[in-house]
Amino acid sequence: MSAATVAAPGRPQRPGADEGRIGPRAHLRHTGALVRRNAMQIKNDPESMFDALLMPIVFTLLFVYVFGGAMGGSLGGDRSAYVNYIIPGLLAMGGLNIAMSVGSGVNDDFNKGVMDRFRTMPIARSSVLTAKMLVESGRMLVSTVILLSLAFLIGFDLRTGPLELLAAVALALLFGSSLTWIFMLLGLTMKTPQAVQGVGFMVLMPLQFGSSIFAPPTTMPGWMEAFTKINPLSNLADAARALMNGQGAVAHPVLITLAWTAGITLVFAPLAVNKFRKKT
Repeated sequence: MSAATVAAPGRPQRPGADEGRIGPRAHLRHTGALVRRNAMQIKNDPESMFDALLMPIVFTLLFVYVFGGAMGGSLGGDRSAYVNYIIPGLLAMGGLNIAMSVGSGVNDDFNKGVMDRFRTMPIARSSVLTAKMLVESGRMLVSTVILLSLAFLIGFDLRTGPLELLAAVALALLFGSSLTWIFMLLGLTMKTPQAVQGVGFMVLMPLQFGSSIFAPPTTMPGWMEAFTKINPLSNLADAARALMNGQGAVAHPVLITLAWTAGITLVFAPLAVNKFRKKT
């Protein structure tokens, strides 16, 4: 890379000035280097993995053993029936809280000046956020493995096959990865990590509990049932259940989830990158 493209030390380049001159191979190289950097951060700070490691365990045990008996009866069975209902739902929910944490992390990096340093370097601006998204997808995968391992230990019955299970995991990871763009934009917009968490919590709680993740929509009031039908988390949970339990239509919820994933990414990824370039 020529010296002409390197910014003077401590002097930020004009936002987006060199983005068009960076080719695809260089973009991939920059992204790979930043992925390694973010992975090393996790290695040096293993406590940052606590949410990915512990949340699937806490949510599974809480809902199965506190609500499982009552909810299993509403499904026409017992607690084991609720295990097969809740695990695909928790798989669908897995990316939400991890996506919220990346927003807080981006905000904290800006407050510490880390992002300003990246913007002085001759790298594609989008590679910084893409690397964040890829690393968070890796954390989601770790969380998913823990969730499924615990699920099989407590009696989850996979009624389809490994390929369908992998398809459900891939669908959940794709959707969760798209959500990271929303929270990175939020992290670049809000002033403090606490503000990011507060706004994120207010958005996530209605989406999580106003869905089919924890309970069948037929048990809800009419207005809430109507909301669950348009909630993307309900479509993802229904798709995961169809793929893992072999019950219900597969194509419709999968296609709707893929449409939501593509729409969220196409809208919020450019907005997040643009905000990253222009943030002062």
